[in-house]
Amino acid sequence: MKTLEALSFDNRYARLPDIFYTRHQPMPLQGQFLIHFNQDVAHRLGLDPSEAERDDFVDIVTGAKPLPGYEPLAMCYSGHQFGHYVPRLGDGRALLLGQITTESGEYWDWHLKGGGLTAYSRDGDGRAVLRSSIREYLCSAAMQGLGIATTQALCLTGSEEEVYRENIETGAMILRVAPSHIRFGSFEFLYYTERFDALKILADYVIEYHYPQLREQPQPYLGLLREVVQVTATMIAQWQAVGFAHGVMNTDNLSVLGLTMDYGPFGFLDTYQPGFICNHSDHSGRYAFDRQPEIALFNLSCFAQTLLPLLEGTPEAAGEQAMAVLKSFQPQYQSCYDALMRSKLGLATSRAEDGALVDELLALMAKNQVDYTILFRALGQAEITQRNTSARDLFLDREACDLWLEKYQARLDHEAGDSVERCARMNAINPKR
Repeated sequence: MKTLEALSFDNRYARLPDIFYTRHQPMPLQGQFLIHFNQDVAHRLGLDPSEAERDDFVDIVTGAKPLPGYEPLAMCYSGHQFGHYVPRLGDGRALLLGQITTESGEYWDWHLKGGGLTAYSRDGDGRAVLRSSIREYLCSAAMQGLGIATTQALCLTGSEEEVYRENIETGAMILRVAPSHIRFGSFEFLYYTERFDALKILADYVIEYHYPQLREQPQPYLGLLREVVQVTATMIAQWQAVGFAHGVMNTDNLSVLGLTMDYGPFGFLDTYQPGFICNHSDHSGRYAFDRQPEIALFNLSCFAQTLLPLLEGTPEAAGEQAMAVLKSFQPQYQSCYDALMRSKLGLATSRAEDGALVDELLALMAKNQVDYTILFRALGQAEITQRNTSARDLFLDREACDLWLEKYQARLDHEAGDSVERCARMNAINPKR
């Protein structure tokens, strides 16, 4: 484990042309103090957890006392927000302080949220508040625990400074870490401003550091699209399986690495509502829970558009190649989602009737307003053959539940192993309330 000074900082992103970013120094908050330090993340970074006890720790992680290799910058990007293209967005309250490479060869951005005004703040103040920072800190840790790719947080700091939102709130900063914070919108900015040379530089950068297996492929940029489709399909399937709603699935909030990022409005399902909307400003329900796979494909089509100038052949041929890759999203998503839902039901094998079994259960849950998380946990706690199960008691229409449970039991009869093994598998994948 290393000290902060011993970490190998080198902001590779700062070596790119300045069209990709604007340099800014962080603006410290008044009376900063440490609220929480994530030791699990520290271990993954190779950082000695005892470093959090240093008197200058807060100053270092908020950029007030820069380490060698810090080169703070706000990343520039654009994006489709609620389906409409916005030509200039960027890190309005976040700064990429630097990047480290661990001894195992992993790359990690140190990304400070709440660090003050940037060139992309627009009408904002560049600050984060404690309320939303805690939510992001906790949810990113939860997603990591659920096995879903996500940005993570090394630490959360508070302050004595007041920040105005709808009311006066407490200013805070969160130090996020991830292999990269490059998003679909990073490519869109360069594509729509017709900076195709810079677009190629960015694509080569992503391939070099994050998809090195594509370097020697005959069509690396088509391969990049294929990889991004794959990781996005997996991420969305995982969201749907655990009942997570992102709330702001704009292209500027979608990672090229398939990481869950930018935790603004978000929520987990309580009662199963397919049309659950967690964002109070989403008046049309564009980002409702059940629309996330559809929106992901829309966002991927926007990303694919940006790669067309880099693909081989005529524009028509490039478009056909991109469309062929995009068509792989739905089967990849469905395959991953089906496998996850089978696991949630304790099914170790696949049968043709499994999809209908899941769909019927979800329809019953929606009609009876059954809690999504509690139901799957309950199915892993009792013998299905017992009429008075904890799962059955969650339904108003118990007769309909009994009929489904009979089908479920009949399906389990085709599985090897006993109920103890099944319950153990289910409890390993289904979150505990």
